[in-house]
Amino acid sequence: MVHLPPVEIKEKDLCVKMLAAPINPSDINRIQGVYPIRPPAPAIGGYEGVGEVVSVGSSVENFTTGDWVIPSPPSFGTWQTYIVKQEDSWHRVAKTVPPEYAATITVNPLTAYCLLKDFTKLNPGDSIVQNGATSMVGQCVIQLARLWDVRSVNIIRDRPGSEEAKDKLRKLGADEVYTESQLDVKNVKNLLSDVPEPSLGLNCVGGNASSLVLKILRKGGTMVTYGGMSKKPVTASTSSFIFKDLVLRGFWLQKWLASSDNMRDCKVMIDHLLSLVRDNHFKYEMELVSFDDFNIALDKALGKLGSQPKQILRF
Repeated sequence: MVHLPPVEIKEKDLCVKMLAAPINPSDINRIQGVYPIRPPAPAIGGYEGVGEVVSVGSSVENFTTGDWVIPSPPSFGTWQTYIVKQEDSWHRVAKTVPPEYAATITVNPLTAYCLLKDFTKLNPGDSIVQNGATSMVGQCVIQLARLWDVRSVNIIRDRPGSEEAKDKLRKLGADEVYTESQLDVKNVKNLLSDVPEPSLGLNCVGGNASSLVLKILRKGGTMVTYGGMSKKPVTASTSSFIFKDLVLRGFWLQKWLASSDNMRDCKVMIDHLLSLVRDNHFKYEMELVSFDDFNIALDKALGKLGSQPKQILRF
């Protein structure tokens, strides 16, 4: 028996029981008060997730009880048992994929898709370079590049277990994987002689890791910054601009989703990405954690317990 929350369900509303929701770095930044957009207080955390429709308003036509849905566009408050919102705030997803993938498809995989499609025309046989390759976006970039016959050069941090991390990325389809120290040499082109010079670079770290991306890019290449995990600035040498004519861009998914045209495209992309999951072409590391163990999951997401997979809250 479903016990619905004691709130009014209006004629165009869906009442959704949450099934799973991730803890993303941007969720933590919102709690810390350092993210550019903050929900009005008091607020409930969580920006994406998947739930099951348990009740529909009298005028709802496009959804029925039992449907799986995700917030579309993503919105605040997915770390709770029930959510009641209008039907146009939701997008139906197939129940043939694991709920943890439906819960995480919007932020990181969609970011990877946009990074590869929106800044440089990539043709089969081209290559890209990225730092933060073990991140969830990084894992998605590797697999999408492989599916589109684009080669990837991947940079990871120097840390214990780096060889194991390299092996995992190669199994996902990475062509080349190096630690930062391996690429911080003068003859870096000799290391990468078997790969075409990348036309697109992706940076989510900043600091020296971003300088390595710029170092590897070909003349006229573009580096897109979408994160700053090191909390250090992106630095580019004068010669990068004068002699290599490099372009530096930025990408923020939340701003991209603010366009109604992009929002329509987003739903098509999400369905495509979930079809790749269903067909076993797309995966990434996650750990399902009971919502009752939220504090443990948060410590893992904050890195207090070492490098951990993406933490997915199960309700």
